[in-house]
Amino acid sequence: MENASAVKIFESLSSGIRLEIYRLLVRTGPQGLVAGEIGAALALPPTNLSFHLKALTHSQMLSVVQEGRFLRYRANLALMQELISYLNAECCSGHPELCAELCQPLACAASSV
Repeated sequence: MENASAVKIFESLSSGIRLEIYRLLVRTGPQGLVAGEIGAALALPPTNLSFHLKALTHSQMLSVVQEGRFLRYRANLALMQELISYLNAECCSGHPELCAELCQPLACAASSV
């Protein structure tokens, strides 16, 4: 992953609403949701939702497939994994085994999910 790609992804997720949309779609897994379901789940009006979905698809954090009259959105989990790998690639100067303790998720973070 290139730095410019990572910046584009972070910019797309920097909105609280977009982050909520992405997390909602992560929870639904490969099934995803149609736009109306996303709007209903997050109480977003269609015009506001459309704006945020466009930004997330533009950054490739979401994929979209037309199903008749509906658009089904799915979280791009592979891209998120690539972003995480990019962020951690140089952990401990390329030797992540040296800082295994630092790489463990925080217990308090896991309990708040």
